[in-house]
Amino acid sequence: MAARKKPVKKSSPKSAASANRFNLKGTLIKLFLIGALVVAGLVAIWAYVLNERVVDRFSGTLWKLPATVYAAPQEIYVGQHLSPSELVSELTNLHYRDRNDLTETGTFDRVGNEIRIHRRAFDFPDGQEPDKQIRVRFVNEDVVGVTDANGADIGISRLEPMMIGQLYPDVNENRILLSAVQVQKDAPLLIQTLITTEDRDFYHHHGVVPSAVLRAFLVNLTSGHTVQGGSTITQQLAKNLFLTPKRTIERKVAEMIMALEMEWHYSKDKILEGYLNEVYLGQDGSQAIHGFGLAARYYFGRPVDELRPEEIALLVGMVKGASYYNPRRNPERAKNRRDTVIDLMANNGLISETEAGVLKAKPLGVLKEKGTTSPHPAFLNLVQRQLAEQYNPEDLKTKGLRIFTTMQPRVQAALEKSVTVLNGIEKAHKYAPDTLQTAGIITSIGTGEVQALIGGRDPTFEGYNRALDAQRQIGSLIKPAIYLTALSDPAKFSLITLLDDSPVTIDQKGSEPWTPKNYGGQFLGPTPLYTDLAESRNVPSIKLGMDVGLDNVADTLHKLGGPQIKPFFPAMLLGSMTMTPFTVAQIYQTLSSDGFYSPLRAIRSVVDSQGKPLSRYPLTVTQVADPNALYLLQYAMQGVVSDGTARRLNKTIPPSVGVAGKTGTTNDSRDAWFAGFTGNRVGVIWVGRDDDKPTSLTGSSGALPVWAAAFKPLYNKPRDMTPPKGVSFQRVDVALQARVPAQCQGILMPFISGYEPQAVQDCQGNAPDGTPGAPADNNPLSPILNFFH
Repeated sequence: MAARKKPVKKSSPKSAASANRFNLKGTLIKLFLIGALVVAGLVAIWAYVLNERVVDRFSGTLWKLPATVYAAPQEIYVGQHLSPSELVSELTNLHYRDRNDLTETGTFDRVGNEIRIHRRAFDFPDGQEPDKQIRVRFVNEDVVGVTDANGADIGISRLEPMMIGQLYPDVNENRILLSAVQVQKDAPLLIQTLITTEDRDFYHHHGVVPSAVLRAFLVNLTSGHTVQGGSTITQQLAKNLFLTPKRTIERKVAEMIMALEMEWHYSKDKILEGYLNEVYLGQDGSQAIHGFGLAARYYFGRPVDELRPEEIALLVGMVKGASYYNPRRNPERAKNRRDTVIDLMANNGLISETEAGVLKAKPLGVLKEKGTTSPHPAFLNLVQRQLAEQYNPEDLKTKGLRIFTTMQPRVQAALEKSVTVLNGIEKAHKYAPDTLQTAGIITSIGTGEVQALIGGRDPTFEGYNRALDAQRQIGSLIKPAIYLTALSDPAKFSLITLLDDSPVTIDQKGSEPWTPKNYGGQFLGPTPLYTDLAESRNVPSIKLGMDVGLDNVADTLHKLGGPQIKPFFPAMLLGSMTMTPFTVAQIYQTLSSDGFYSPLRAIRSVVDSQGKPLSRYPLTVTQVADPNALYLLQYAMQGVVSDGTARRLNKTIPPSVGVAGKTGTTNDSRDAWFAGFTGNRVGVIWVGRDDDKPTSLTGSSGALPVWAAAFKPLYNKPRDMTPPKGVSFQRVDVALQARVPAQCQGILMPFISGYEPQAVQDCQGNAPDGTPGAPADNNPLSPILNFFH
């Protein structure tokens, strides 16, 4: 019997649909899980990449640090010529505060002829000097005592050097690094105020505060635009170091991930230190101001440990928006923000309510000038060039080197101010304003240190540096090299040797004969050598140069520090060659130093960011000329000022200083020069036009007034004219070329020993036993010369 088939049970449409839904749900769950895993994997990879960036940045160099350039420090010692007003000016330039109470560093108090100073600590190349209270006592314009607060003699002290510029990296941002530990010790109110204002739970969260992020999200969502950020200090640092300011969800997520990673790897102090140095606090031209260290200097001229509570409040308030709350451009807005921070400080117990009221009544107190751009670009340019001889340019801009230079701020200020003399010169000669240009350099005798340098009429202009790059004809500045060459041959030449001042024509190969003339066109016949130099007479100087030999003059010029010129043509005896003011200063530096050549230098030492000395620039000295012959030349160059082409200088600088120098004027008065030296400094000034067109100026009327204005406010040490052992003074009759007794009319003149005039005459020009009682010496130089003798 056939088996009976079971009836097939048909599923209902309802159950089929339920199964499909179950299958779809499972598929979706699978897809979701797969997607979640993929997203998690991608986020993990993203987080890994972000973590690598964090670790790589923090384990290396966080920032490219510019090299910082300092002026020479102001030294204070017993016996120093320094007036109380000059010291006060130096302290003011360093932004010391005038206070009766010296408990804080960076303060001073003057009472009569005593100045009390609480000197700041500073890490000098030769070691760290702590902050210290010192007392300086004066008598007139001399330091007579330097003691500590207890009255113990300390002999010598020094202030911290003035920062005169920085060599910036290509990233166009700048900062002064702070240590979080040091700030917590020296300026705890800064950190307390920052945390109170920006992130009160900084020491309790792990980089991100979810409730704050959610709250900010809801507020921004309901308002339709960004109102709150909800970022912790760690998140802000992550954004500033690694991300762009663009507000997107992707950037916000990256910011939170990196914040968590930073908190995982590094301590709170490390993160806080990064924030203190990275936060953006303003703009100085093309350079961004980052960190509180630089901001304190930029806005107040002081280190962070000297900031007052209201100044701290201003800087912390600017974190919210440095441009929006810029105190120079938006002072009212900045003050409102500062006062808000002061209220927060009071509400959180950092200051009292009474203190808050007093602080809010105070002005912003920011500096009028901007505090980071170098006000001395020409000098800084010289520093860069000398550094380039030894350092890689990239290292100079990124390794945080500290460069200690030779610049003397007081001398630099005097040189910069002297250019205003050109306004009067242009007016007197009816030139259009700014027709004339100038360049100048002042160096220290003996050391070759460049104390001041300007590259143009506008000392703050960062462009063409005429002191280093302007090749101009030097005119009569060449003549000391001619006369030194002659005086180095004492058997043939002395200061009273008669030179022939009469017309001459010189044949020149390949060109027409040359017939030089004197300035003014007159010829005086036989004239003594010292007079020809003092009056800068061309023809006798040319004849002298031809006599001693052109190659010998060229060799002397090169030994003094000038370029090596071959061939040396006769016209060069009148300075037809070109040199920069810097090169001229090198030549006259050697002339002022008794024939000892020292390369001009603008740098004393270089140290790395940790204070380790890298390079020192020691004084090197080479004798290149006979000191006896140099003494005779300096004596004659002193006559240039006392009786010669630079005699108008006596109206500004006392004759007792004994300035020696030389004026220089080129063809058609295209260039006007004066190079001169006192007992402690050498100065060279050039005046002319950039287009090289003629002027009506000479060295005496163009350059000399600028030189005088630069040196007038400075201490000018009288020149020591004590002759070396190889020189003796003799009273002589120049016309007779003979020695005469002391009572006779004549002049006192130095000679190299053994080469004095052999002839001896009495007062009537007869044998030595003639009748005495000659008229008195009427040479105006004699009192000074006798004094030095």
